[in-house]
Amino acid sequence: MRRLVAIFSTLALVASLTVSSVAAAPGGQADSLVGSLSLVPTAASASATSAWQAKIGAGGANGTAKLQILDTGTGSLTLKLVKMRPATLLPVVLHEGTCSAVGAILARLDPIRSSNTGAAARTSSLTITRARAVSAALRSGGKVAIQIGSGSAVRCGLFAALAVPPPVGVGSNYSDEPGKSAFAAMINYCASRTSVSPKVNTVAHDAFQNGIDAYLRGTPADIFTWSAGGRMRFLADQGLATPISDVWAKIGDHYTDAVKAASTASDGKQYFIPIYQYPWVVIYRKSLFAEKGYTVPKTLDEFIALADKMKADGLVPLAFADKDGWPAMGTFDILDMRQNGYQFHVDLLAGKEKWTDPRVKDVFNLWKRLLPYSQPDALSRTWQEGARSLIAKEAGMYFLGTFAADQTTDPAVRSDLDMFTFPVLGNKWDAEKAVDAPIDGLMLSNSPRNLAGARTILACVATGAAQLTFIKSSPTGVAAARDADTSGYTPFQKKMATIIGGSGAIAQFLDRDTRPDFAGLSGMQSFLKGFLADPNQDLTAYLARIQAFYDSLPPPTNP
Repeated sequence: MRRLVAIFSTLALVASLTVSSVAAAPGGQADSLVGSLSLVPTAASASATSAWQAKIGAGGANGTAKLQILDTGTGSLTLKLVKMRPATLLPVVLHEGTCSAVGAILARLDPIRSSNTGAAARTSSLTITRARAVSAALRSGGKVAIQIGSGSAVRCGLFAALAVPPPVGVGSNYSDEPGKSAFAAMINYCASRTSVSPKVNTVAHDAFQNGIDAYLRGTPADIFTWSAGGRMRFLADQGLATPISDVWAKIGDHYTDAVKAASTASDGKQYFIPIYQYPWVVIYRKSLFAEKGYTVPKTLDEFIALADKMKADGLVPLAFADKDGWPAMGTFDILDMRQNGYQFHVDLLAGKEKWTDPRVKDVFNLWKRLLPYSQPDALSRTWQEGARSLIAKEAGMYFLGTFAADQTTDPAVRSDLDMFTFPVLGNKWDAEKAVDAPIDGLMLSNSPRNLAGARTILACVATGAAQLTFIKSSPTGVAAARDADTSGYTPFQKKMATIIGGSGAIAQFLDRDTRPDFAGLSGMQSFLKGFLADPNQDLTAYLARIQAFYDSLPPPTNP
């Protein structure tokens, strides 16, 4: 990055150079997805453009000092000290020259206090003016040293240039709030606890999902947001991602065996770091149920009886929206699992069962029974609009992922939201308590520019502490890491955890449990919209078209 460099006087530098805590600075990275996709501005931590390190004391016996100039024009100075004079306020001085040939003083920084064992650590930020002055002295061919302590206990180190790796690119589909801010908070948390500088590039969610193949075959970011299950395996099987079993060897204890299995591809290697999970459930407002005397249904007959009561009370029984193309997939998933069981469902999506099987027609006939209770004009309504109709008590229930609750920030309304699993049908599959509970996380692309840095960020994201920074900003999911402190979960989150923990069969979601080109715009998104537009069409012919489309897809190919 081009910068103006000037030499400032010692007096001016001392006056302007102060110490404060480093905060994540805004930035961005122009990793391309595909040319037609829109980029969404994002905030992420800054990355270093140049760096120097000094070993304090003989051979670094007393620690290190690291100076960085960032792409924002600011800088940072990180001290990690050991074996200093215990419990002492230690002066910190930057000067030109070497430890034995001391030149002009550049700055006297705020002193740092050592512990009872003589250790101390601090990261200080440098303003643009301060960073320019210090880097100018270093870049002009001169030498700069740092002295810490005083008298006979002073320790010194000479700064030497460090190689600066490229920032870790992070491709993100968190384009909507509060997910966007939650993801940035988590990435910034990991940046503050590692020596890695991540740069987030955010792409509109649906464009990212639908363009993932072209993205990964182009110049993707080092790591990218994705989901567990079939879609992860599909990318891994095509060679579009790098295995991270080495990272899992270090962080595997953070996860259950079931979560590890969902992160493992066909070759037995792990390719995915889970961040959080959320169930698809029927969401409702407790106050509305109390006001109307409604009770939570357990069977489909009770569900339909409740829907009839809601219609009589002037409510839309079931909010529904599918303008985005994917929400209706969740309805198909739950109806298929309730009607035919989990195994048939995942086998159908994996191509092991046929869409022309009569059991699939049973699912769509069951769906037709529910459509009269669903919000009309679903194809012209976004899921956000559907959620707002529930929040406004225009609709009595909404079957969606718990992220629907993000459509309100009012604490009173949020505490009024509750959920229940979709009712059972009274068949042999009832005991499964099957549910869609997608796991979102990160993957490593097939040609990362900063492999070591990417692995460091992935290992950090795998910790419960990092995941809680996400959950705190977007409390409509639960952390995937089992070392996460759940004591601060809201009742809504505790209910999610109970439902997920009580399920005997967890699916990831239609567009995650099948190949992307089958789930996409020309595939199931289009087919499900076609059903909703004309539910009374010939289902035999309709399902034959779906099967023909699946059969027409090419076998996966490596890049």
